[in-house]
Amino acid sequence: MLKNILITGGAGFIGSNFVRYLLKTNPVCKVINLDKLTYAGNLDNLEDISADPRYRFVKGDICNERVLEPLVARVDTIINFAAETHVDRSILSSDDFLKTNILGLNLLLKLALKHKIKKFIQISTDEVYGSIDKGKFKETDTIDPSSPYSSSKAAGDILALSYFKTYNLPVVITRSSNNFGPFQYPEKVIPLFITNALENQYLPLYGDGLNVRDWIFVEDNCRAIDIVLKKGRPGEVYNIGGSCEKTNRELTDLILRLTGKPKSLIKRVKDRPGHDRRYALDTKKIEFLGWKQRYDFMDALKLTIDWYIRNETWWQRVKEKSAFKAHYQKWYRRSH
Repeated sequence: MLKNILITGGAGFIGSNFVRYLLKTNPVCKVINLDKLTYAGNLDNLEDISADPRYRFVKGDICNERVLEPLVARVDTIINFAAETHVDRSILSSDDFLKTNILGLNLLLKLALKHKIKKFIQISTDEVYGSIDKGKFKETDTIDPSSPYSSSKAAGDILALSYFKTYNLPVVITRSSNNFGPFQYPEKVIPLFITNALENQYLPLYGDGLNVRDWIFVEDNCRAIDIVLKKGRPGEVYNIGGSCEKTNRELTDLILRLTGKPKSLIKRVKDRPGHDRRYALDTKKIEFLGWKQRYDFMDALKLTIDWYIRNETWWQRVKEKSAFKAHYQKWYRRSH
């Protein structure tokens, strides 16, 4: 049984939800959480489990070998959530994406090989496949990323799999569709639109609003990653999707309806460069391992909106930070 786990990027949205899920469901595991605490990393996300004796937080960068190696030497498992993830930021400046998502991952893989890690899970994204007009992407389909962000993640996937093929490092990759839920940084569309609606600010809708995304509640993704941790085969890729396709316009209308706000808050803005039209994943492979979605999209969206209503202090504090304001101002200038 895998007991000592290093989770990188565990103070971010999906990472923090997974740390909490793992400690809740696995009483024998011990977790080290390494996070650089960039703009999207937030220790408030894990305040409720910070005193758990099975949990330890270390501030550090996966590009820093001096910090990273002593931690890798103490564990048998690595789950890498550490990444720069926002498409708009990658379009404005790609350097940090290449550094973290490729060079940082490479260092992590080298140290995992050196210290004989028993399982290495690389957390990836459906965006590496690019856009699909009809049908759904399977794990064997060719990757065709569109943005600097998705390109850096695709490069990371190829690099990780090369460590399996060349060195037999037990690497497994998960590619999930768009996650949503509590503690999501409010530059992503669902928390941005929820919090803007609650503040009676406009909701910036790209282009014609007909781009399609597949949505999955973050806890369902956490359960899938846990199943891959236990049952996933080294050298394999597993899609994790919500089978819930919504256009951005449909999503916007739902958020306004559920928050009781008028559609007059919608503001059309210039479309994102290289904006993929549609994502969709075939999830038969992960379902074969025993995973099944538990959350209905509408129920999960209501839970998420309720969480942001009840945790206004959390997101107000995030949106007041200079990093959020500076990025939002840059994005606003580019999209108008």
